[in-house]
Amino acid sequence: MAAQSKHFGAVTDVLSSLTKAIGQLADPAVMRVLAKSLGVTLLIFALTGAALMYAIYQGLIAVGVAFSAELSGLLAVLAIILGAWLWFRVVALAVLQFFADDIVQAVEAKHYPDACEAARRLPFREDFGNSMRGLGRAIGFNLLAAPIALILLFTAIGPAIVFILVNAVLLGRELTDMAWLRHCDPGETRSPVNGLNRLALGAVIAGLMLVPFANFLAPILGAAAGTHLTHRAMERAKNG
Repeated sequence: MAAQSKHFGAVTDVLSSLTKAIGQLADPAVMRVLAKSLGVTLLIFALTGAALMYAIYQGLIAVGVAFSAELSGLLAVLAIILGAWLWFRVVALAVLQFFADDIVQAVEAKHYPDACEAARRLPFREDFGNSMRGLGRAIGFNLLAAPIALILLFTAIGPAIVFILVNAVLLGRELTDMAWLRHCDPGETRSPVNGLNRLALGAVIAGLMLVPFANFLAPILGAAAGTHLTHRAMERAKNG
């Protein structure tokens, strides 16, 4: 019964936080971050595609393949499409972390004004370091999960489940840390948000990032919902 109550509480907390996050999507501050992060993410995608096309083109020329320009373009497009479901999550989250303060601040200003005033603004160096560590974790854990996904390839759905679980853990941590880092002491890493809440939030956002168009909003929703979860956890810790 206790375990069921914990699971139910995690689901309730996450649904409540997501509802509040959806309700603030029209906030001008949130829309500005969405526009900036989406623009940078798409730019990185375009540059990645161009670099990939050039690399494939040079490789085909080196081995003397005919129609190298056309073939490299086709292969680059196919590679980007196949890799987009993984690469988009990695890039979008890394980019969002540069603008995380703006999202968290918008949520706190509306719902937690006292905490917003007391929060610290992360210096660029710390912000950049957090973003790079998050990017490293995302790439590293997905690469570690790849062999397991390959083993389960014959099941059709197995690889998707593996990557959703891995990214649920990663996203749950990153999206709640965005708010926690504004309120903890520099160097402190232990978030007050419990593992079940983080996993539930991460699973929902990982699932949304597989849905066309919803995947553009998913990181923003996750950061806003993660802020609510963090403040709820901080309040519980404060009250014992």
